[in-house]
Amino acid sequence: MAALAEAEIDLAAIARNVRTVATAAGTPVMAVVKADGFGHGAAAVARAALGAGARWLGVTSAAEALALRSAGVTAPTLSWLYRPDEDFAALIAAGVDVGVSTPVHLRAVADAARRLGAPAMVQLKADTGLSRNGAAGEDWPELVAWARKYEVEGSIRVRGVWSHLADADVPGSPAVPRQVAAFEEALRIARGAGLDPDLVHLANSAAALSAPRTRFDLCRIGLALYGVDPFGGTGGGAVGLRAAMTLRTTVVNVKRVPAGTGVSYGPDHVTSRPTTLALLPLGYADGLPRATEGRAAVWLAGRRCPVVGRVAMDQCVVDVGDAPVTIGDPVVVFGRRCDSAAPTVTEWARWAGTNPHEILTGIGARVARSYLHGETEKS
Repeated sequence: MAALAEAEIDLAAIARNVRTVATAAGTPVMAVVKADGFGHGAAAVARAALGAGARWLGVTSAAEALALRSAGVTAPTLSWLYRPDEDFAALIAAGVDVGVSTPVHLRAVADAARRLGAPAMVQLKADTGLSRNGAAGEDWPELVAWARKYEVEGSIRVRGVWSHLADADVPGSPAVPRQVAAFEEALRIARGAGLDPDLVHLANSAAALSAPRTRFDLCRIGLALYGVDPFGGTGGGAVGLRAAMTLRTTVVNVKRVPAGTGVSYGPDHVTSRPTTLALLPLGYADGLPRATEGRAAVWLAGRRCPVVGRVAMDQCVVDVGDAPVTIGDPVVVFGRRCDSAAPTVTEWARWAGTNPHEILTGIGARVARSYLHGETEKS
């Protein structure tokens, strides 16, 4: 049976974005395909990115990494968030690099490698100011000392040292040079302990495009991979990115109503004039945030039409005024095409008071995914 909505994924746009960032940065890229490729489909995105020259893939969990391997994706892959009782042997056997932030996790990885009889490829993460994962302060020298011990005994190989930036998406942020300095100190300590990593990486999408000192050996790109400006349109340097996802649906009901008609629950919205309301089969269970009430719009009948009333679990209502809309008419919820000025995912994020990452990863399983493999449209 046909789905009520579709997320069309332009794989040519993914490829273009890889080439755009790699050219701008002058550095190879890691394509971050966690959260099922930000909702785009991890395996399909990974293949498109690798085909365009991406050198590495990045995911969060062991399950995500092993799913790529099961899909036949064999490219170098880094995974970085685990419980200490994770089945690290499965990752080692699959040739996945293990991101490590604590001695507890490092010990578990080394133990798994010994049992397996094969060294684990490890990338040590330093906390340089984000205060999430990664080792900071006195924990970092302890982590690298243990890593060197396990490396000498042959249970691990430290392939990389890395960290993550807190606000590179804020042009001119003073935190970026502070984090670069902290990262360089962490590298000095690691090398002083006898480690010689092949890969050193710090830059995310925003830094890859705007902060040369952060680029080192590799840039990890998430949001830019999917064609979204990591600066939110503030002029931070995202040039030539192309949105990869277009969220589409169709009108499933139309009714003409008089002034004073309440729309959806509450009602929070009452029509001020006679108008036509179009019903769309998408709601917050599909990824349209309820918080966008009174601000969001979609592309219908050749123009932007406002979403009115509360977004429900499975549906929402659009005010089309006097436009001649009928059941079955196509709707673009977000996604730039050359023949329209449809809302962007960044606008939907702004309307919801969140970031584009949450909008993209929130597009639910009831929304079908389809893939374009040809050349990206010019606009």
